[in-house]
Amino acid sequence: MSENFHVIENGVAMKRERLKIRRLVRDELPVSTVKLARFLIGKTLVHDLPRGRLVGRIVETEAYVTGDAASHTFRGMTARNQPLFRERGHAYVYFVYGNHFMLNVSGQREGIGEGVLLRAIEPLEGIAQMERNRGTERLLDLARGPGRLAEAFGVDRRLDGVDLCGDSALWLGAEVRAPGRIGVGVRIGINKDVHRLLRFYERESLFVSGSRVLRK
Repeated sequence: MSENFHVIENGVAMKRERLKIRRLVRDELPVSTVKLARFLIGKTLVHDLPRGRLVGRIVETEAYVTGDAASHTFRGMTARNQPLFRERGHAYVYFVYGNHFMLNVSGQREGIGEGVLLRAIEPLEGIAQMERNRGTERLLDLARGPGRLAEAFGVDRRLDGVDLCGDSALWLGAEVRAPGRIGVGVRIGINKDVHRLLRFYERESLFVSGSRVLRK
């Protein structure tokens, strides 16, 4: 796909100019992991690379909180999960199932291990590079699901712990388009505390993971 295009809400590629995106500062992030998970819907994820930048709208998140049996911090701090105990707005990247990285955002004050999993993104810029990273030209599948998202955006353990509100190459940006209606539901792909309504998503977005039922 030509880099002269980006995707808008109806899933159609339209001609565009380079997006002007403001970096989020930490004070804008709610001091509540659940509120942060909702706040991030519609915000942007940016990865600045030598060949250009990758940009997308966050359309689906999941919160993982204190006392949550599904959280990586349930049994306390370890060398692996330490980034989740940093002040809100830091990246926690982990490897799962032997072939996928996952990108999370720390969600609380320093010392409290909570986080937000970024589950799905609507690609906006750098789509050709995302296609190469993913090995597919199917737009809807480039970053629909956390494993695909990390692969499309070139996220791996080298980015674990970076400050997403700082001057790192990977960062969180303000929204370029207001989100539509936000839905709330149970989290996907876990087998503990599955009843908790901690997944947030832009309703009717074609880029939200799972079946259409999970996007309503």
